[in-house]
Amino acid sequence: MDDEDQLVYTLDDALASAGFGKFQFLVLAYAGLGWFAEAMEIMILSFVGPAVKSQWNLSSTQESLLSTVVFAGMLVGAYSWGLFSDYCGRRKGFLGITIITSAAGFLSTFSPNYVSLLILRCLVGVGLGGGPVFSSWFLEFVPASHRGTWMVVFSTFWTFGTIFEAALAWMVLPRLNWRWLLAFSSLPSIAQLFFYWIVPESPRYLSMKGRITEAHNILEKIAQLNQSKLPPGMLVSDSTIGLDEESAPSKYTPLLSSTRKLVSDFKSGFSSFVMLFSSKAK
Repeated sequence: MDDEDQLVYTLDDALASAGFGKFQFLVLAYAGLGWFAEAMEIMILSFVGPAVKSQWNLSSTQESLLSTVVFAGMLVGAYSWGLFSDYCGRRKGFLGITIITSAAGFLSTFSPNYVSLLILRCLVGVGLGGGPVFSSWFLEFVPASHRGTWMVVFSTFWTFGTIFEAALAWMVLPRLNWRWLLAFSSLPSIAQLFFYWIVPESPRYLSMKGRITEAHNILEKIAQLNQSKLPPGMLVSDSTIGLDEESAPSKYTPLLSSTRKLVSDFKSGFSSFVMLFSSKAK
């Protein structure tokens, strides 16, 4: 019986055995590209506003509104994309984020008037609100002992993105115009969409959803590419271990149906969001 108990391992055990290697570097490249693209789209606000104001004779209020709508969109996106990726998966979250960001960013190039530019940049902000999904997804592939170090490395993509955007604006604006700058700045998001098909789903998400076989298959690919091995035994989800430790009811006896649980979680999340604007939060 003791031997059988030892032939069980969790996701963190598997990641620790697989180690940090080539697979994580590929994941870092894709997630970092998303962070790089977000930094560019934020940094571009400093350059596009004055250029558009000069060309279209906008007021200072209208110019500032170009930045305001982006952050308003990010407020919506930051809350929405987290919930979406938790329920539908990280890959589907990436697909929605990259489609909205790249399409709205590129179409901004052809904005015929101020109102259309406001709408499109607001949509870009909605897409940019999904930036934290990239960092969460990357860390879900990293062994616990390496997460602090590689989170710092991941954060440098933001710095490189802002520097690159500033250099791009310095080269493009004097020679062309703000439309070209918007077009060039949307290329990283378009590249993300192009490489989407090779993006693996998060094994932690699959494990939490009970899709243990799919999670195990991805962990095997990680170990194979990193030239390492998974622990002997069977993969189990962390939630299963938690239930066993707390002597909870059997996992085969659901406490809530999936539909009721979804509604319950959504209400709980929405209540937490509303509390941000409550006087009690102060």
